[in-house]
Amino acid sequence: MSEPRPYTYVTLSMQPDCAPHVGVSFHTPRLKVRAGLLLSNPRPYLDFASHEANVHISTTGAGPVTEDDLTRARDIFNAAARYLADCEQLHAEQSAKDATDTAA
Repeated sequence: MSEPRPYTYVTLSMQPDCAPHVGVSFHTPRLKVRAGLLLSNPRPYLDFASHEANVHISTTGAGPVTEDDLTRARDIFNAAARYLADCEQLHAEQSAKDATDTAA
């Protein structure tokens, strides 16, 4: 079986009397992630970008940092930590399986 190819998947759903919904799924090693502080109007930002799509996250209304912004930043941090832990665990399991398969 061939290995899955990288891709970015973007959807836009629009229904009458509803707010539009944009979905972005990154499944690519070409994903760039960066964070920083905009100096022109001091506020933090977090960017996820591929050739196909960009996601920019910043404070509420692009304004001052609120308690809700702090909560959201903690949620992002905790989710990223979980993603890292899951990736590390699966990578270790796959590496151990590959080593066993090679030895056999």
